[in-house]
Amino acid sequence: MKAKRTGIFGGTFDPIHCGHLILARDAIEQLELDHVLFIPAAASPHKLGQTHADPHRRTEMVRAAIKDEPRFCLDTMELDRPPPSFAIDTVEALHKREPATRFFYLIGEDNVARLDTWHRFQDLSSLVQFVVLDRSGSKTEHSYPTIRRQIDISASDIRNRVARGQSIRYLVPAAVHQIIREHQLYRET
Repeated sequence: MKAKRTGIFGGTFDPIHCGHLILARDAIEQLELDHVLFIPAAASPHKLGQTHADPHRRTEMVRAAIKDEPRFCLDTMELDRPPPSFAIDTVEALHKREPATRFFYLIGEDNVARLDTWHRFQDLSSLVQFVVLDRSGSKTEHSYPTIRRQIDISASDIRNRVARGQSIRYLVPAAVHQIIREHQLYRET
């Protein structure tokens, strides 16, 4: 029996956008994954001190964004633990829950340079295969498998566009746009 192959896609998803979804779908196809787990962070250890939308609102956006993709799954385990959300804690919990599964940890290209500073990096790297999601086209040198697609969409740009009253249509799924509008997220300048 073939071992299950699961992608782990963690992050603040503040907000989740079409670039996240496109790259997760590419990862399923290129890595032959059974599914991708989207795991919103309660608070990223690399973004402490930054203001984010409420974790439950960010989770609502992820749920809305992935609802029509059967191989995308939401896991809220990081919201059930006190912050910050360390990847090693999440991966150890997943291994305990699914010991026969092979895990692929999807990271943005911007995280590669500081990856070795992640909490208990050596333990983490023995439990997962890191896969870099490169949407910049920069082709940074590293030894990790890479999913490349040039996508010029970022959560910070989306937040800034909302704050300036500009459209985010086509940058986020319509259901995410509705949540942002309904709850007046990212209105601060």
